[in-house]
Amino acid sequence: MKKSIAALSVITSVLAVPAMAELLDLEKDELTLGFIKLTDMAPLAVAYEKGYFEDEGLFVTLEAQANWKVLLDGVIDGNLDGAHMLAGQPLAATIGYGTEAHIITPFSMDLNGNGITVSNEIWDKMKPHVPLMDDGRPQHPISASALAPVVEEFKDEGKPFNMGMVFPVSTHNYELRYWLAAGGLQPGYYSPDDVTGQINADVLLSVTPPPQMPATMEAGTIHGYCVGEPWNQAAVFKGIGVPVITDYELWKNNPEKVFGLSAEFVEENPNTTLALTKALIRAAMWLDENENANRPEAVEILSRSEYVGADYEVIANSMTGTFEYEKGDKRDVPDFNVFFRYNATYPYYSDAIWYLTQMRRWGQIAEPVSDEWFVETAKEVYKPDIYLTAAKMLVEEGIANEADFPWDTDGFKAPTPAADIIDGIPFDGRTPNAYLDSLPIGLKSDQTVADIQG
Repeated sequence: MKKSIAALSVITSVLAVPAMAELLDLEKDELTLGFIKLTDMAPLAVAYEKGYFEDEGLFVTLEAQANWKVLLDGVIDGNLDGAHMLAGQPLAATIGYGTEAHIITPFSMDLNGNGITVSNEIWDKMKPHVPLMDDGRPQHPISASALAPVVEEFKDEGKPFNMGMVFPVSTHNYELRYWLAAGGLQPGYYSPDDVTGQINADVLLSVTPPPQMPATMEAGTIHGYCVGEPWNQAAVFKGIGVPVITDYELWKNNPEKVFGLSAEFVEENPNTTLALTKALIRAAMWLDENENANRPEAVEILSRSEYVGADYEVIANSMTGTFEYEKGDKRDVPDFNVFFRYNATYPYYSDAIWYLTQMRRWGQIAEPVSDEWFVETAKEVYKPDIYLTAAKMLVEEGIANEADFPWDTDGFKAPTPAADIIDGIPFDGRTPNAYLDSLPIGLKSDQTVADIQG
């Protein structure tokens, strides 16, 4: 972890770069970057297709990866120079949960973008428990309390209730767990001796790669899943499932993916890291500018086989400001995908701390830790200093507006209010243990899984 100190000293020295649009003196200009076939890899595709990487003197190859573990391993072993990552991956690797390596992020890729989908069979069983609007359509957001009677029915029949998520330290795992727990269902715990995450679980969660989610549900292996787009909308188009909630409704403007690099890469290539960050900021700006005016072009790019490879209509269903739940029930969700506004690209320490609280809540962090530990760990991984240096250069070059960046922040967002979270429990990144103690289901700040098991 202490490598970051050396890396930070190298990075901060770049603050003295003069105000000019000249290329940085790049330590490495030929890069291979990894991604998973999801809508939120868009900043990488846009930076490539719009020439933003080349503008920074970078010659980039983008490579789709088979799954999140392969992607992380590629960054660690150097086959990939950086990658579109689950926000939990750099944090988990740095604290040694699973694969151990110091991974950092100077750039958050987006807000929101996920959904929870159930099969048609499960939706039919849920519907009697879902409130309706005056026009007869379901009232959103839909609580997991509507799923609880269905899970109980399965339990009475001696059948497991299985749902899919994309990786043990994914946003999707934590969002699905959050939704279930907010509805009174126990999603299960991890322990050092049992990494299935299914200890004491009412709902059994397991890993399925994102593009395989619809087919796995159609086969009956899982009854629902949490995944990023376009794989919720794919279930609607195929007529096999119904998205019951988006993560925007679960937790308004929640952080999603990040761009991850090894600390060693950043230490050895500080200017290249800045150039990458500049190009990605520009891509994010383009994706959100003029009230999403560029989204149709972005959808066309993403629909290509080398990127997401899903039909244009499927990607557009969520990427252009709408979201379809049941077939024909399309609603306006303009912030379903956010790439730049609301300081989406700034790597906030408080975002990292939320992920760490969820790891602690479900036992992936097995022992009690102090509030100071949460903050120190967040600072080992999230690097807003790199981000702001890159932003400063873009402003000086006349490419970005100074008002669009949070120059004076200390790295913490204002607390998320109760009204923006489905269970009505506010989140303050400055007091993580108090937050854990406020959640009805999950480990309290002083508990271990052994305490829960009695």
